[in-house]
Amino acid sequence: MAKVETSAVAATPRIMYRQALVRDAADQAEVFYHAVMQGAANHYSLTQRRAWAGALPREASAWAARHPLYTTLVAVCDGRCVGFLELDMPAGRIETLYVWPSLGGQGVGTTLLIHAERLLLEQGCGEVEIEASLMLVERLERRGWENLGEQWVERGGEKIKRYRLRKALYAIET
Repeated sequence: MAKVETSAVAATPRIMYRQALVRDAADQAEVFYHAVMQGAANHYSLTQRRAWAGALPREASAWAARHPLYTTLVAVCDGRCVGFLELDMPAGRIETLYVWPSLGGQGVGTTLLIHAERLLLEQGCGEVEIEASLMLVERLERRGWENLGEQWVERGGEKIKRYRLRKALYAIET
């Protein structure tokens, strides 16, 4: 995957997008934990967030072990992973999408999604699916994702609401 540099304004940090490396795994663990515990605070209770955050270990080795399972794209700022997306290419499904809380709403997640959609199109996939949290569902709907309905998933004995969404993928002719 080619490196893409984004710099909208001088005050915005320069973020590069690429495939994950083993050295990104520790940052992925932290991005996941903080995105759930801080970023989702307005949408889920503390008990729900603790259960959700506890579903995946906060250890680099656990996240590095996921790299062979998924095509993992990362957003990197100053050499550190600040967002990531795990893509199940054969299933045409986004497994995870997390961004450092202070960078939420600045296009990092959207750019990761754009790269994932391009990769799927290159593999001949005509659609993509995701299970989205309450904090993400409206943003995805505004980007053309179809809401297929709510789901409840259990994590650590807590029920957590999310939505299943799908988006048709089309190649743009130039």
